[in-house]
Amino acid sequence: MRSNTFLLMLLVAVAWVWLPSCNSSTDNNPTFKAPETTESDTSGGYEKSAKEGEASDQMSDKNVATATVANLIAAYTGETTASAKYAAYSKKAQEEGFTQIALLFKTTSMSEKVHADNHRAVLEDMGEAVPEVKPQYSVKTTAENLTDAISGESYEISTMYPEFIAIADKADNQLARTSFNYAYRTEQRHKALYEKAQTALQAKQLNTLSSVYYMCPTCGNTYDSTPPKRCRISMTSSDLFIKINAL
Repeated sequence: MRSNTFLLMLLVAVAWVWLPSCNSSTDNNPTFKAPETTESDTSGGYEKSAKEGEASDQMSDKNVATATVANLIAAYTGETTASAKYAAYSKKAQEEGFTQIALLFKTTSMSEKVHADNHRAVLEDMGEAVPEVKPQYSVKTTAENLTDAISGESYEISTMYPEFIAIADKADNQLARTSFNYAYRTEQRHKALYEKAQTALQAKQLNTLSSVYYMCPTCGNTYDSTPPKRCRISMTSSDLFIKINAL
């Protein structure tokens, strides 16, 4: 039932995916900070697809279709891992007494779950097998966890989702494109919220952070203040938003 509802909402929303984002301070920023990496980790914790880095205009129709499936699997794996990781980060922040940051991580964990569910629904609609994911991550201090979260979001914004969207366009797979676009635009908002939390933590001004968040159940878009009547990404009514104000 969840997949059918999502697919119907995606079909309605396809006409809106080209609209520029109105709710994120990073939407029009062309210079996103690259994630910190090591020799063994160049993806901010996300698995790379088989076709990542290959220009979509150099791929055949068959190749872009295959690559889109690989990208959906990579995105599903990454978002599932991110959801579990941010939930663990929320628990750590709560243990350290950073209630506002714990609430932010709880909200983004729920948002990443929406992204994972969306990618899964598209894979299932395509008749593709959905892999079992066993998230692997490490939990450090809240300060370090925020840095890691910013790094992961930066990778998604600057590299992963733009490439996935371009290939889905080439494959003319609008469901995949919409699902990727929902995540891409939401991650821009997450990055801004994490950076705000990092600044507040460093300045010891956590009281400047929100104590209530609202999340769109269709695309995962996240608001740290009263949301507009409709989601600025998916056009979902704010009456359906999930309010998060307790751990």
